[in-house]
Amino acid sequence: MPFSFGFLLNLHYLCTLIRVSNSYFYTRIMINRELIRIKVVQLTYAYYQNGSKNIDTAEKELTFSLSKAYDLYNYLLALIVGITQEARRHVEVAQSRAQREGTEMPSQKFIMNRFAMQLEENKMLNEFMETQKKNWNDEPEFLKKIYTQITESQIYQDYMASSEDSYDADRELWRKLYRTLIEGNSDLDNLLEEQSIYWNDDKEIVDTFVIKTIKRFDEKKKGHQELLPEYDSEEDKDYARKLFRASIMNADQYQHFMSDASRNWDFSRLAYMDIVIMQIAIAEMMTFPSIPVNVSINEYVEIAKLYSTPRSAGYINGMLDAIARHLIETGHMLKHIEPKKTTNNRQ
Repeated sequence: MPFSFGFLLNLHYLCTLIRVSNSYFYTRIMINRELIRIKVVQLTYAYYQNGSKNIDTAEKELTFSLSKAYDLYNYLLALIVGITQEARRHVEVAQSRAQREGTEMPSQKFIMNRFAMQLEENKMLNEFMETQKKNWNDEPEFLKKIYTQITESQIYQDYMASSEDSYDADRELWRKLYRTLIEGNSDLDNLLEEQSIYWNDDKEIVDTFVIKTIKRFDEKKKGHQELLPEYDSEEDKDYARKLFRASIMNADQYQHFMSDASRNWDFSRLAYMDIVIMQIAIAEMMTFPSIPVNVSINEYVEIAKLYSTPRSAGYINGMLDAIARHLIETGHMLKHIEPKKTTNNRQ
């Protein structure tokens, strides 16, 4: 039986996503729709808190905020290079001491790590860092501290003691070090927050892209290994702009839909962030026909867990389901949604 075009579009969209640890694992792009949704929620909330209400200025802020997330991705990859260069300085000092004292020369295994050396030669990363005013050599105290933490870790000691000598082992070392000592590093978080007000909020999700990049590095590609591009296409750039503008410009209509669909809900007790999240979810459902209703609802329920009250996620899930059904039933939205499950009360 032939499939409808709408079904194939939905299938294509769903097949680009793999569910991993409550977040979507995107195969090709850095600024994906999960990150865009979060940024639109943040900027829409800020827009209403800001008295000027200038949508053009707010849209520029959204675009800039997304670009800063991509800067952070490159900056965190460059940290691996910065730590390796710090290690070389330590080894050079140790070599000079060993020559003077006639003692055993220090191991070069860590500084000759093939993954780190490949990253250091990466064309895309080097081109990016050349455009930046700051690099990790501007943070010598932090580099010394994190290098010390690495050398004292069991991960490092096991690696240095191991007889295994392969690119895979070198790459796996950095995956483990990143997960253990760079993710959740409070000193790093404080340093990043000083450099950009955006980066502290972005780091958790950007960390997942750095780990993904480490995993996909291929020794054969040498310095030409591709990093994740900022956007997959112009379509994703437009998605951010359209979602934000639709959320703001159609706010009255969307809040009217909320009121119509919330007769069985206490709409007046909603937190303001809940209203903003639902407003954006409705904008997505009504503006982007290829995104399935359940995907939109699930994404914004996850955002509510991060940014709103403890009870918000369940409330928003029920509200958005009711709103989506109301929009479909009244002809305002031409999408499919699974029928509600009915319970059989017969004994």
